Amino acid sequence: MALEAPPPDRGDFWQIGRGESFGTFGELLQGVLLEENLDFLVTFPIQAFSRATFVPEPGGRVVSVQPPDKVKSHLMTQIILGHFGVKCGGCLTLQSDLPVGKGLASSSADLVATARALAAAFQLDIPVELLQRFMHQIEPSDGVMYPGVVAFYHRKVQLRQYIGQLPALTVVSIDEGGQVDTIEFNRIPKPFNEAEKLEYRQLLDELDKAIRDQDVRAIGRVATRSAALNQKLRPKQMLDDVGMVARDVDALGVAVAHSGTCLGVLLSPEEPDYADKLTLTRKLLGQLSDTVTVYHSLRMA
Repeated sequence: MALEAPPPDRGDFWQIGRGESFGTFGELLQGVLLEENLDFLVTFPIQAFSRATFVPEPGGRVVSVQPPDKVKSHLMTQIILGHFGVKCGGCLTLQSDLPVGKGLASSSADLVATARALAAAFQLDIPVELLQRFMHQIEPSDGVMYPGVVAFYHRKVQLRQYIGQLPALTVVSIDEGGQVDTIEFNRIPKPFNEAEKLEYRQLLDELDKAIRDQDVRAIGRVATRSAALNQKLRPKQMLDDVGMVARDVDALGVAVAHSGTCLGVLLSPEEPDYADKLTLTRKLLGQLSDTVTVYHSLRMA
């Protein structure tokens, strides 16, 4: 049950609140399921974060946000304070490792971090289902509010199923450039036919088993197939080239930000020749792009 904020004349409940959320490297799988005819994704948690700090100003009525272009987080602050009847100003500051508009869940991570900072500042109970309702008012969202890999209905902002924790994975990434607006992208009709929707269900079942078995090769196969299917919706110009690099280094496969601009080669740090593969992958991808970024999967305790 949500806790109402104490009356504004009680100053002892105000404190600096901090919250954080991980991002994702696009998705391990994203598509449409035939039986529900709903868009879904499977998250790929990475060790890159958005962090929020909220400093209350008792007696104030204005909430400022830094950087000022974080308008979605500003809206989330207004929604939460309004829902709980908290009458207090303050300053919300966001710091993020996640580039904007690239498909790495930067705005979803900002929103989750913001909610957690406000909950800490005002001792609010914000169950995950309530947080999802708040987020749904703002935009389609990734499932970064859950501690691990989930299958998530991103347009409904609703959990489909919790899957588990990722094994150690590395993705060596390049960025094709530009930015993708999440809201506009999710207005595009999905071009997948019945056979493809059936395949997405099969891929989801395979990925669920692969993650539970910690089978990195099977995870790579599903991610690679999902990247290929997504070419009908938002094609990556460099997918064939990146796929060739993955084959040349005997990688697990490729992973993409299905609704973004990043794509990369999946490696397993547990393989004995990992260091050599990582060096060679960076070199080969460096021939395709000026900037090569390495991300690592996140495993929650």
